Amino acid sequence: MTAFDKHQVARFRFVRCGLDPSSGVAQLVYAFDDGPEMTETVTIPGAPFTLDPARAEAAQRALRLLHLIAGVSYYKAGVPAQVVVEGYEVDADTAALVESIYLNGLGEFAYRNGLDLRGRFSLPAAGTAPAAPVIGLGADALVAIGGGKDSLVSIEALRRAGVEQTITWIGGSQLIRACAERTGLAVLNIGRSLAPELFELNQQGAWNGHIPVTAVNSAIFVLAAVLRGSGQVVFSNERSASYGSQIPGTGEVNHQWSKGWAFEQAFGEHVANHVAADLQYYSLLRPLSELAVARQFARNDHYDAHFSSCNRNFHILGERPVNRWCGVCPKCHFVFLALAPFMPKTRLVSIFGRNLLDDSSQIPGYDALLEYGDHKPFECVGEGRESRAAMAALAARAEWNQDTIVARFSQQIAPQLDPAALALPPQLVLDRVHRIPAALWDKVRVDFTA
Repeated sequence: MTAFDKHQVARFRFVRCGLDPSSGVAQLVYAFDDGPEMTETVTIPGAPFTLDPARAEAAQRALRLLHLIAGVSYYKAGVPAQVVVEGYEVDADTAALVESIYLNGLGEFAYRNGLDLRGRFSLPAAGTAPAAPVIGLGADALVAIGGGKDSLVSIEALRRAGVEQTITWIGGSQLIRACAERTGLAVLNIGRSLAPELFELNQQGAWNGHIPVTAVNSAIFVLAAVLRGSGQVVFSNERSASYGSQIPGTGEVNHQWSKGWAFEQAFGEHVANHVAADLQYYSLLRPLSELAVARQFARNDHYDAHFSSCNRNFHILGERPVNRWCGVCPKCHFVFLALAPFMPKTRLVSIFGRNLLDDSSQIPGYDALLEYGDHKPFECVGEGRESRAAMAALAARAEWNQDTIVARFSQQIAPQLDPAALALPPQLVLDRVHRIPAALWDKVRVDFTA
């Protein structure tokens, strides 16, 4: 294999994609220039799948959409200016969607690597796609679970609303499996294997960094829904995900762009218009802030010993970590702070194994969450205004106000802020912007405001 030089590659190729309904295995093939093919596989359990012509056509469209979106993992290794799609044409609407995903979803990657990707990734587009038909999907939902508080809030809300669910995740995390099994509902574990050549490219100095994982996972879920006959794909991304980090001299860079509203709206509409008209894609938590989600989670202790939002756990492939919270990453910092106003201190400290707000070594991490002398971390955490409101709420409570970080906020930071902007109730108001089906929203809205 010729050594890979990221500065010399000229062309990225979407070589081909294929799906075997008898095994549920999809193959996604990519290459740089005339180099070796890189083949990713996605395995949807439940095969063999019997597809009538309409559903087979929808599966083909979903497969090609996945091929284009999942290619972001490989394209980023060289970010060449030329892109070709072999074996099928890409319509203008699909090209626009995928180009937006690459540009915005690679925003953090570009910022960290000092790259300007504006106008760089451009798909050759031809014509318009015919409208998607109704293909007879059921009313049940594939509900994404990530092992954290958000998806568990969605699952319990859907359960109370009477929605039939299959709890679905991708990959081999034992922590996610334990959470999924704790729900007592049907589960679906989708397999995904990246091409091994990608890791070889990384060892040879390829560009590397954050990709829009939720966009890739969303496309996988859509393919799974079409194959399995499920009419809903449900994620648990709250409204806070739409707001990024404000970088001086650069502007906004959103680590979780593909969890935000702009992606959800564009992707959901595209699926309904171009894949299957009766397939609904939405986030059940879109109207909620992170703090509103935390309030919902705190009402149920069923998952206290199982959930974790700490990303460091998911760096351990196939192993269930003994300690579910590292206690030092931005996710641990934020989840602890977000839950603190809504549950007894003893319960929260029991979940994490320690009190993060009474540890002076955690001050820099909390300053970043508060956007005090630093920007919001490149992590899936709430907005600065939410962190400030939560900290202000704790500062008014005797059980918290003597803890090191809370006391520091009261003495040093709060006096510099507008007291009116620190109120907690405004952070808990539901937003009206979402894609939740109207009949379901009528049910969960009552649940979320109770």
